[in-house]
Order: sequence, then C-alpha cells, then structure tokens
Amino acid sequence: MEPRAAIIVLSPSATNAARRIAGAIGGRIHGLAGRVMAADLTFEDTSEHIRTLFAQRTPIIGVCAAGILVRALGSMLGDKREESPVLAVSVDGAFVVPLLGGHRGANDLAHEIATRLGSAAAVTTAGDRLLGVSLDEPPKGWRLESSDDAKSAMAALLAGATAVCEGSPHWLDHRDVWRRESVTSTKGMKEIRLITTEEPTLTNSETLVYHPQKLVVGVGSARDCPPEELRTLILGALEEADLAPGCIAALAALDLKADEAAMIALAEDLDVPLRLFDAKRLEMETPRLANPSDVVFSEVGCHGVAEAAALAGVGETGALVVEKRKSANATVAIARSEDLVDPEKVGRPRGRLSIIGIGPGDPSWRTPEAGRLIAEADAVVGYTLYLDIIASSIGGKDRHDYPLGAEEDRVRAALELAGAGRNVALISSGDADIYAMGALVYELVDRPGDQGGVSDAARRVEIVMTPGISALQVAAARVGAPLGHDFCTISLSDLLTPWLTIGAHLAAAAVGDFVVAFYNPVSQRRRTQLERAREILLKRRKPETPVVLTTNLGRPGESVRVTTLGALSVDEVNMLTVVLVGSTATRAVPRGAMTSYVYTPRGYATKHAAEAQTADKA
Repeated sequence: MEPRAAIIVLSPSATNAARRIAGAIGGRIHGLAGRVMAADLTFEDTSEHIRTLFAQRTPIIGVCAAGILVRALGSMLGDKREESPVLAVSVDGAFVVPLLGGHRGANDLAHEIATRLGSAAAVTTAGDRLLGVSLDEPPKGWRLESSDDAKSAMAALLAGATAVCEGSPHWLDHRDVWRRESVTSTKGMKEIRLITTEEPTLTNSETLVYHPQKLVVGVGSARDCPPEELRTLILGALEEADLAPGCIAALAALDLKADEAAMIALAEDLDVPLRLFDAKRLEMETPRLANPSDVVFSEVGCHGVAEAAALAGVGETGALVVEKRKSANATVAIARSEDLVDPEKVGRPRGRLSIIGIGPGDPSWRTPEAGRLIAEADAVVGYTLYLDIIASSIGGKDRHDYPLGAEEDRVRAALELAGAGRNVALISSGDADIYAMGALVYELVDRPGDQGGVSDAARRVEIVMTPGISALQVAAARVGAPLGHDFCTISLSDLLTPWLTIGAHLAAAAVGDFVVAFYNPVSQRRRTQLERAREILLKRRKPETPVVLTTNLGRPGESVRVTTLGALSVDEVNMLTVVLVGSTATRAVPRGAMTSYVYTPRGYATKHAAEAQTADKA
C-alpha cells in the first residue's frame, strides 16, 4: 500500500491551505507542535521529521518555504530514481512547486493539487515543460525497455532532434511534434525513434522501446524447482510467441507455491509481482483450458495450474497465446489481455510479515527501514502500548491491539493476516530480535500445526526482520560506554525459563566476568529474582561495582541513575527498568555532584603501558 502524502504545516497561517490540499488528495496534516493545533499528528523537530518521512518514501507536501525542505533533505539526496515526491506549496495555496521526484509522481501530484485548488503548478522539469511528456517514466501499464537510454534521448529532443513515433500509445498520440514516418534520408535531421511494440526490439540512445503490459504468465512447478530451469522455460515460451519480457504484467501461480524460491526469484528478476490464486478460483477456468488434467486435479484440486493462472490473470476477455509448455520440473503458459493489465487486480499478493523493532520509544531512534516498512504495511499488530507510541505513523491502517502477555496470540494473528495476502507490521519495542517477537514468529512457523503452529498459508509468507535500537544500547549510551568490552544479556523472567536455568546463566556470567544487562528484572509479582541475581554476582564482584539503572528510555519520565552492586535495591527497579551491572574492570568516573561516566575499558591502557616499557628498554 502506498503511504498517503504528509502535508507539513509549520504555522497557523498555512492551516487553511493544508486543509484544502488534504480534502483534495486525501493526505494527512502533520503540524509543528506548539504552533499548529488542528493537525492529524504533531512533531517536535521539523528537519528530523521531514527526513524520516523521506526515508519512509512518504510523499511530502510542505506548505512552507521551499528552502526549508531543501535544507532538511540536502544530505539525503542521491539517485533521483529512488526519490519520493516532495512538493512546496505557498502558504496561501496559490503556487505548487514539485521539488523532487518529478517523474515519480510529484509533477502529477502538483497538477492535481493545482487543478483542485485553482492555483498554479510550477513544473520545472524540461521534458514536461517542452515536450509535454516524460519519456523516462511512461504511464502505468507501459514498460520502457532501457531506462538508461532515456536521458540521452530526451536531451537530443530538447536540443532540437525530431521524434518519430512508431505505434499508437495514447500517452504519446496527443503530441503534434511526433511524426509518423522517418524523414532522415531526405532531410538529414537527427531522429529519436519512439517504438511501442509487443515484440523484442533492440534499443539504444536514439531508439526508445515501450512495451504494453498485457501479458500474464502462469507458472507451476515441482517443489524446489531449479530457478534457471523455470527461467529458461519462460523465456523460451516468450521467444516462441515473439513476445518481449517487458510485456509481462505479472506472474500468476497457485497459492500453494507462494514460497517457491524459483518463482520468487524469477518475479524479482523480471521486476513483476508474483500473484496467487487458490485452487477453487483456478478450477473455474477449466472450460477455457487447452490441456486440462485429471492428474493435476487429484493433486491440487484444479484441472490446470499454468494455463488456469494465466487465464484468471487476464480475465474473461483474455486468451491464451502460449499453451502449457513443460520441462522436467515446471510448467508455463501465457495469456494476453485486450487491455493493459493492472497487476494489483490479479489474484492476491504473497503476504509479508515485517517484524519491526521501534527502539525504546523516541522516534529519532527508529531506523529508516523500520519507518518504511511501517509506512508500507496495511495492517499493524502489537501490544497496545507500543502501537500507541507510533500512533502518528499508523493512522488509517488496520490496527490489531493485544494486551501484555498475549504474545503468542498477537504473533499468530500477524502471521495469519499475512497468510491471507496482507502486508503486516508486527511491532516490538527495542530490537524485535532481542527478548521480543522475532523468535516467536519463527517458532510458530516451525511448530507443527497440531501442536499450536500456524496454517500452511501463514508458513508461506515473506518474513522480513529489521533491526531496532535495543534498550541496553540506549541505557549504555546515556551514561558512557559500560558495554565497551564483552557483555551478555540475561532475562530474569521465569515465566518461560526455569529459574534453575537462569541461575546457571548468572553463575556463568559471573565467572566469565561479563558486563551483564538484565531484562525483565522485576514485575508486580516477581520481587525476588533481582536480589538473588545480585547475590550470585557479589560472589565474584566487589560491592563497589558500578550499576546503571535506566527507566522509560526515550519516553516521558525517563530516569538514569548510577549506583553500586552493593547498594542495589529491588525497590528502585520496576518492569520498565534496564539494569546494567559492570564487570570487575568497569569504572564510574564522577562528572559532578550528581552524575558519573561509566565505562568498561578494553585494555588500551595495558597496551600503552607495554609499548612504553618496550620503548624504555630500547
């Protein structure tokens, strides 16, 4: 799902224009805290917020000076093909200026806003201004054979070359400057050929080839089919029909193959989506199959896979152009639609579950990848507190809240939603791979269905794990570098792990002289484990060993305190506290009357002393 545009408002005077834009395009108003009251969400740091939205690939419409957006994003600009739309709108809404991503939607968005508001779109890209069309970004449903050639071709046209259009695409047809026949041989003028065709055609800096995406390729395969075998089969089928790969709008398959590596790899290689149908839907295509099979029906519940998937993809008016072809492990068929194919209307996608750690709480500690995955998701699942923390980023999404302690319920729900073809974000605090939902996701996928596992469809989804900043990292950063040498983490919760095991881990950490980060140190009912852990460590460490106590990191009420192992009390720790216990080498260095630096040296002083001793002997 494409993220909705973020309409940035920095002053009350821009609010009216922002509301009009939101009403025109459906975006959400992001207001500067303390200055803009009527906003869907607020932010504190303007530049940081703009950079976060840009990293998330969210279209940005700033009802503000263009310079604010330019200064905020200057350090992030690189490949223009990866830039999301960024527009500046004057505070009175009179002028709309696309700044970035002109050919990635910004120009079209500017025209749409200007039309709806009765204002002026100040489009500055040369191709749009002088040619009236962007040749490097054809409309949806058309594929440019080689985008690398478009830049030089457009430069030549802007310098006075003549375009000759071969074919009749509607998006080029309206241009009076395009000619329908070559005159190079008689007048010697340089020409740029614009060819629209379904056939494979060579392209170069003077020849741009556009393919209409009217084909759906149906595929079937045995489990673990070699990717190259499937690729060779499909390319051979295209060659047989004299069709270019650029005409493919989607690969279509039976949903039982959602996780088939060869199909996933081929879809990625062809840069088209893999779309899925269930056997019941494919069986409806049986009357149109050229090669129905009772054997296939007995195995998967439909009389054909490749042909049926291709036909289902192009709809009732489409037809097969290549009947089923077979190799040792795969089948393929190709169908053509009368019209351009919208792949989003072909079957359903392979579901995706993104396991996301949002850090301890402060939005600035959230990684750009985490933000992007949240923005792309159409459903979010998580503990209510964590979803509330990111509420400003998930407005309008399908939200599934779960209470504390319902970890398995929320993970199972997330997997099953993804199994139905949804793009799901499973939210954890910190890093989802550390005492969080990551391990449980993989456990449920691995667990047999009759032992509390998940459905077969849920097992086939794409799973993405993105790292987050863990609480122990922030706790350490708040006081210095206590994790500067070897460390370990130990959860003191015995709800899932027997205390005997926890005690063994504690004893090993004490003997190994690790800095120890305690997660889940206490709860309302567990009040003895931290004291027992303290006693185990005191057998190997002095009472003066530094201890760092951090609570509510990155949230209101944050507290950071340095104490000692001997003075550590259970009463000063709660379930939101991360406890860092130093090793025998960890030092606390006073910074003033109330605070200290805490660090664990790696041995540079010893190295320095040894080098000095060697120098003295020399």
